[in-house]
Amino acid sequence: MNGMNMAAVYVVQTLGSLYLLIVLLRFILQLVRADFYNPLSQFIVRATQPLLKPMRRVIPGFGGVDVASLVLAVLVQLVLLALIIKLMGYALPPILQLLVWSLVGITALFLKIFFFALIISVILSWVAPHSHNPAAILVIQICEPVLAPFRRFLPSMGGLDLSPIFAFIALNLLDMLLITNLAIATGMPKGLTLAL
Repeated sequence: MNGMNMAAVYVVQTLGSLYLLIVLLRFILQLVRADFYNPLSQFIVRATQPLLKPMRRVIPGFGGVDVASLVLAVLVQLVLLALIIKLMGYALPPILQLLVWSLVGITALFLKIFFFALIISVILSWVAPHSHNPAAILVIQICEPVLAPFRRFLPSMGGLDLSPIFAFIALNLLDMLLITNLAIATGMPKGLTLAL
């Protein structure tokens, strides 16, 4: 692979991963019922609306889940994987294998969004516990559904919230047991994926 192809792979991976993150965030924000009128939510809606609007005519939501944005995330991942494979000079695998790799990558990115949101949430609880910043509010709204099950089972610790520790453990176990094994089982090249 020559220098121009390496540069092209870098640009495609960087810009594609950023857009993929925005699309998946739109899915997650609707899934956790985050504040639609938050300025960051509005940015995410505007950034994804051109591709999602026509898809929503064909793919309706189901049970409060925005299926169209999830399908768009898988399609974006699939196109990015195909572009990167071609830029690296390899032959494209069968479309079904690309689709499986895309699903693995999307699942890994989904877990990583929650993982990093938890890290940001923990840091915010130390430095700005009652912040009204739109980003801080969104992070808390993303984390709450992950932390709520652990808070129900953990006894009160006198103001000390240990639920993020158990959430980190659960997310890391899912990543190790599910994502890594799925990637290996499907023959996914480790350096290829955008999310692993």
